[in-house]
Amino acid sequence: MADELIERKLFATFDKLDEFLSYQSKFLSYDLKLSPSADEDKEELVLFNKLCNILDSYQEQSFLLDPHLEGLVTPVVDSLKRYATSLASDPSIECSSTRVTRTALLMYQYVKCRGYKTIIRFLPHEIADLSLVLGFLQRTGNLASDPEQWSLRYIFLIWLSLICMLPFDLAQFDEVEGENSTAKAIEAIGKNYLTSAGLERHGGALLLSRLYMREDTLDQLRAFMTWTIHTKELFSVIGALQVHCEILKSGPAAQVQVVLSEVFSIVSMLDSTLASNTVVRKYKTKLISRAGLRMIPTKPQLDDGADVPDTIEQILEQLFESLQDKDTIVRWSAAKGVARIASALPADFADQVLSTVMGLFSLHSIAAATIYDMPAVAESTWHGACLACAEMARRGLVRPELLSELVDWLSKGLYFDLRKGAHSIGSNVRDASAYVIWSLARSKEPSELAPYADRLARQLATVALFDREIHIRRAASAAFQENVGRTSLFPHGIDVLRKTDFYSVSVRRNAYLVAAPQVAEHPEYRPFLVDHLTDVPLRHWDPAMRSLTAQSIRLICLEDMEILPPQVFSKANRLLESTDNTDIHGGLLALTELSIAFRETARSPEIREKDMRNIFKSLSAIPYSVLVGPRNEIITAAACEFIAQTVTLSEIELHDRSSVPKWRQVLDHGLKHRSIPVQEAAANGIGAISKLVDCSSVVRRLIRELTSGSSASQQSLGRVLGSVAYDKFPACLPESIECLLNCVKPSTTGINANLEARHNCYKAIPKIVENVAPHLTQHLTPGVFNSLLDALITGLDDYTVDERGDVGSWIRITCIGGLTTITEILVSRSESIDEYSAYMSPETYHTAVTGILKQGLERLDNVRHEAGECMMRLLRLSLPNTDKCERWTLPSVSLLRELFIIDEMDADWSNGNWLFPRAVRLLDVEFYRHAVLQGLITSLGSKTESTHKPVSSSLVAHIKSLPYDESNPAYDLVSFVKDLIKLAKTHFNSNGVVVPVLQAFNILLEGGALSGLGLREEGRKLLVVLQSMVSRHVEKLKNVQRIHESMKIIVNLLAFAPIVDQCIVSLINFLGHQFPSVRSETAEYLYLTLQSIDIDRETDEVEEVLLETEWSSTDHDAVMEKAQNVVDLFQSHV
Repeated sequence: MADELIERKLFATFDKLDEFLSYQSKFLSYDLKLSPSADEDKEELVLFNKLCNILDSYQEQSFLLDPHLEGLVTPVVDSLKRYATSLASDPSIECSSTRVTRTALLMYQYVKCRGYKTIIRFLPHEIADLSLVLGFLQRTGNLASDPEQWSLRYIFLIWLSLICMLPFDLAQFDEVEGENSTAKAIEAIGKNYLTSAGLERHGGALLLSRLYMREDTLDQLRAFMTWTIHTKELFSVIGALQVHCEILKSGPAAQVQVVLSEVFSIVSMLDSTLASNTVVRKYKTKLISRAGLRMIPTKPQLDDGADVPDTIEQILEQLFESLQDKDTIVRWSAAKGVARIASALPADFADQVLSTVMGLFSLHSIAAATIYDMPAVAESTWHGACLACAEMARRGLVRPELLSELVDWLSKGLYFDLRKGAHSIGSNVRDASAYVIWSLARSKEPSELAPYADRLARQLATVALFDREIHIRRAASAAFQENVGRTSLFPHGIDVLRKTDFYSVSVRRNAYLVAAPQVAEHPEYRPFLVDHLTDVPLRHWDPAMRSLTAQSIRLICLEDMEILPPQVFSKANRLLESTDNTDIHGGLLALTELSIAFRETARSPEIREKDMRNIFKSLSAIPYSVLVGPRNEIITAAACEFIAQTVTLSEIELHDRSSVPKWRQVLDHGLKHRSIPVQEAAANGIGAISKLVDCSSVVRRLIRELTSGSSASQQSLGRVLGSVAYDKFPACLPESIECLLNCVKPSTTGINANLEARHNCYKAIPKIVENVAPHLTQHLTPGVFNSLLDALITGLDDYTVDERGDVGSWIRITCIGGLTTITEILVSRSESIDEYSAYMSPETYHTAVTGILKQGLERLDNVRHEAGECMMRLLRLSLPNTDKCERWTLPSVSLLRELFIIDEMDADWSNGNWLFPRAVRLLDVEFYRHAVLQGLITSLGSKTESTHKPVSSSLVAHIKSLPYDESNPAYDLVSFVKDLIKLAKTHFNSNGVVVPVLQAFNILLEGGALSGLGLREEGRKLLVVLQSMVSRHVEKLKNVQRIHESMKIIVNLLAFAPIVDQCIVSLINFLGHQFPSVRSETAEYLYLTLQSIDIDRETDEVEEVLLETEWSSTDHDAVMEKAQNVVDLFQSHV
């Protein structure tokens, strides 16, 4: 609600006026004659961008600027006028091209925002300005001739076009009487820019049209007509057509007659090459439509008996052809032309025009059995016809006699959707059909629309709710709203409109699953909605649409379970008999959702059993070969889900005598399928069966088959074992747990090498615990339960990497969620668990939480997000209801809640800027220190700036705040460095750990966080250890990043006087390294570092050697000599 109020406030008026005026005043205060410095240029660019951004934000409601436009535009125009005036007085004057360009671009921003017709009124239009503007555009060598100054030229061109409209004699500006030089000069400028590809062409065309509309340029217009007929250059033709269109639109009679006399010559000269251009065809259509308008006598003349010229019929035929053009802009122009001409004709003629337009609908419909059988080319024809009907309806040209036929065609147009390959076409036809109905509501009397109101209401409601495209749903909603507001004829109009408004239908899922059931509460709409769902979207080419449709059918059927389900059942069964996989899939989905509705509303178990068996029998209508076809995975998945929802105990007990004999084979096939959705649906089927009968033998068979099966079938194992209802039939539970525990152990052979299979097995563990939770202690001993917990805790350390990246993160995320879920289950049932500490000891609980916390600080955003969500769930969790429950209290829980729970509304663990400044404070808590340090160090190794930068700055700031040594009871600098060194030594052979640790040392050294180490003996010892660690066996290292980070530490340690000699000696290991990249990187980094630190030695000669040596040379001996030279120079300047 608050967001809506803010939105309304922002766009009700030009609220940013004062801010904009302030920016513009400062922007215009800059002297255009002076070039800005680099810093000034950056400042001015920021200011200019602010102005543009404000104008852009009002682009869709630019009329809000109208009350203020004069005060906004005039100062900008004055600035450009002063620039042109100064240039006219002194052509040699130099101006800042950057500032002039931005000023012209600001003027163009106004034109873009509000349109040139509005902005041109605020340009100066005095006769004296002609010489100024004309001279500016004629002058060569100034900014106007710069190719990049298009905006400057455009503004001056439309300014000159305005001046040309003033009623004065151009000849008075001629230097020699009678030569008409001024008019020719203006014409030359306009023609010059007709060949441009950008806005200058529009400016030039506008200039020429205004010039030729003058009484004193009639001869020039005739010459231009001749030039137009003979020109073949594309841009020139487009510009010339623009000129003629403007003259026919606004020109006086004399000029119009000149154009009309040659209009068909111009049209005929557009050969196939030129006519293939969309813009040419658009202006051609506009030209002939405007010519037709100027040919038709006025209404009084027609009333007095004047005849309509025969040429109008020829023009209309060309416009009807343009209505079928392949490009929308041509069809739109033709539609407006047809409507304008029809509005100027007598009523009988207008009816004939409308009948001809409606005849276009039938062009491709005669040979088609349904609208879905029409060719793809029909889309353009139908769209053009709809646009023309809409434009005529807006002008009140649809008489009641033709309304019935029009509504019939619109009813089909609202559902125009033709399959074309992997997509469909026709959305523009549906959009235009809604536009026609919107137009009818605005132009017709309610009494005329009353016979069609109910029909239109139902059709618009279905399109607003169920169309695939968001803009079509919104268009139908707008048409519905217009009819409700203007006619009040639609049943329950206000209430339905509230449920299908602009926002309700914007999200497809909300439209199907929320708005549609709400509209179905009204009996007038309910049957029509269901019929439409089963006839259209349930057979849609998009599988997602079919799925949503089935769910919507279920929700609507719940409104009337006596009447609607039998109808849906009958139609869905007919779809199952189809040979089209799309129909079969839709039918299966509908029946599956229908079974859920029956289960939710059945009055007794017997009735539910009967309904389920009745639906289950429908599967027999689909051949087994189709159900398990190699390319029919969506049907296989739907069939497995269908079985899961409809299978009954009686069908299971019938075995081969079941109404669907091979349903078990379908499930077995699904479990071994390569597709994940099919596997999941088949696993759901096994889970549904296990709730009805003991499936122990089946589970044991599947364990044997899937464990040794293909890679794809191995992935099904975890899904199956996680779906079985062990609480009801626990016989196979021990084997399932044993299998899972064996499968989650990392290995390079068998199912253990299949990461996806291990991932699914990890997913199954919390599902099993959740399944047996009602009788947990009866099904799981403390030992077995702890083995499951240990497996999940171990999974937190899975960092498997392959060509897809850190795929181990999938397992870590699953284990984070699994541990949290199991903990919540256990705590919620702690009162009924006698040996609670045996199932989850305080130590195990704290270990799990620490592991989750560590994951919450690592480098991957999605892992941090999941860990953060789970961490906050655990922090909100109450203590278990058992003896000595305080043992499960997390160490420093108050600090954890202060950091992560207090501002929970803003909590975002994936946002490093929010997380890491808080997380570093946990280093002060000894219990979490090791895990937190590992997590932070891992994030330091991230290549993502949004992670690396905040963790670096947070760590440096926190370490700077630590006391020096262990004499302080809190965490201290010395202990921190010891912990980092220990972490590196413990994982010395793991670059994944060592490299981030070395990066951490470099970040801390560069940030000055470790500067205190050189002041005391303990710190100096640690520096020696660090220097020794990074310089040892450098030549044996193969990881270039590790070598680079080690080198940087050695160079950074030069700032510490006690160990500078050791570091200097170590430099030769890097300056003389076998890898050229290491040598070059070392020389560059050493040189840059020497510029910023003082090592109490003369380094000029060293720097000179570093700069002059080619460190990437292949002559290794020469490079080693230079490296030794650098060391010797360092040592000689003690």
